[in-house]
Amino acid sequence: MKTLYLECTMGAAGDMLMAALFELANNKTDFLKQINSLAISGLKVNTESVVKCGIKGTHIRVSINGIEESVAKTDILKNSHKHSHEHSYEHIHHNHSHKHNHTNLEKIENIIALSPISQKVKDNALNIYRLIAEAESAAHGHSVEQIHLHEVGSMDAVADIVGACMLIESIAPQEIVASPINVGSGFVRCAHGVMPVPSPATAHILQGAPIYSRSVESELCTPTGAAIIKHFAKRFEQMPEMRVQKIGCGMGTKNFEVVNCLRAFLGETENSVDKTNDRVAQLQCNLDDMTGEAVGFAVELLLHEGALDVFVSPIQMKKNRPASLLTCICSEDKTHFFAGLMLRHTTTFGVRKTVCDRYALKQEISIKQTPLGKIRIKTGEGYNVKKSKLEYDDIAKAARLNNAPFAEINDALSRNKTNEEKKI
Repeated sequence: MKTLYLECTMGAAGDMLMAALFELANNKTDFLKQINSLAISGLKVNTESVVKCGIKGTHIRVSINGIEESVAKTDILKNSHKHSHEHSYEHIHHNHSHKHNHTNLEKIENIIALSPISQKVKDNALNIYRLIAEAESAAHGHSVEQIHLHEVGSMDAVADIVGACMLIESIAPQEIVASPINVGSGFVRCAHGVMPVPSPATAHILQGAPIYSRSVESELCTPTGAAIIKHFAKRFEQMPEMRVQKIGCGMGTKNFEVVNCLRAFLGETENSVDKTNDRVAQLQCNLDDMTGEAVGFAVELLLHEGALDVFVSPIQMKKNRPASLLTCICSEDKTHFFAGLMLRHTTTFGVRKTVCDRYALKQEISIKQTPLGKIRIKTGEGYNVKKSKLEYDDIAKAARLNNAPFAEINDALSRNKTNEEKKI
C-alpha cells in the first residue's frame, strides 16, 4: 500500500509540511505555477534549498505584494536572545505599521472557492479551516461565526493549507500515518497576548492525538500544522515497516542544536491493509427500568451522533428482572462524549468502558449504473479476504420505485454484479 509517513519530532508548521511534501512531488514546476494562481491578490510562493545541521532540505517562502507575512516571533524564554531565527509560524506582520490580519471563515471560504483547484482540494482545505475555527471558538469562548482568525487567517496560512492539500492530492497516498507530535514548551506571543505552549487552539485540535514536549523550549507545532495533520492522518504511531521510495525534508526557520525539520517518507507498506485500523471503545450499561420506546430513542441518538455501532441485548438482572444491555461502540477518543450521552439519555447511573483493538477490512464505496439505477457497492479487503455487498438503502429504493419485493430486486442486482465481475 502506498503510504505517506510524517515524522513530527520537531513539531509541524504549515510551511514545513508544504515544503516536505513539495520534495515528494513529481512536477514541482506545475505545483508552483498552480499555487501562485490562487485567488489571493499579490501572492508569491517561492522555494529555496537550505542546509541545517548538515542536512539539506527545502524552505518555502510566501509573500503578499512582496512582503512576507510569516515572520519571526519572539518566544518568552530565558534563552530566546540566543536564537536569531524563529520557527516558521502563520503569525504577525513584521512591519509594525501593519495591523494584525483579522479574517473570518467566510472570507477564507470565498478565497478557496474562487481558486482554480480541484473540488477535492477545496473540500479538504475547508475542513481543515473548520477544525481551526472550532478550536479558536473553544479556546476563546466565542461562536465560530464570531471568530476572527488572526494568525491562521493571514494569506500565507491559506497558501500553506491549500498547498499541502494540493500536494497530497498529487502524491495520492492510500494511507497517511503521523508520528507522535513534539509540541515544544514555554510561552509564545500572538495576537491575543502571551500564551503557553502548545497554544490553546493547537491543544484543542490535537485532542486524541499523541503529543509530547521534549528537548526544545519553544513553540514547535502551530494550529495550521496541527489541523493539516489531524485532518489527514489515519493514525499516530512510530514509523511502520515500509519500503521507502522518497524522502522530503521541510525546513523551519528557527535554528536549534538539532535539525529543525519535518520529514515526509513515501513508500510501500506490505501489510497496511492487514493492520488493526484503530482502537475502539465498547461502552455498556444495564437498563431494567426503561420502556422499549425510550431505549430505542437512545439507540437512534447514539447512531445519529456518529457511533460506530449500537445494539441492545436481552439480559437477566438480579431478582430475576428482565433487562436490556445497551452497547455503544465508538472510537477511543470519543468515549467521554458517548458515555455522557448514555448517562444523559438513559436511566443508568454508570457506564462501563472496555478498550479493544479492532480488525477491519479496508473499505471502499463504488457506484455502478444498473438497469435499476445507480447502486452503491461496498468492498472490503484485507487479511487475504476480499468481499463486496450491495448497499441496502439503494436496493430498498429500487424496490420501492419498481413496486417489487426487496428479495427480487436484490437477486436481480446481485446477478448483474456477478456478470460484470465475470466480464472483467
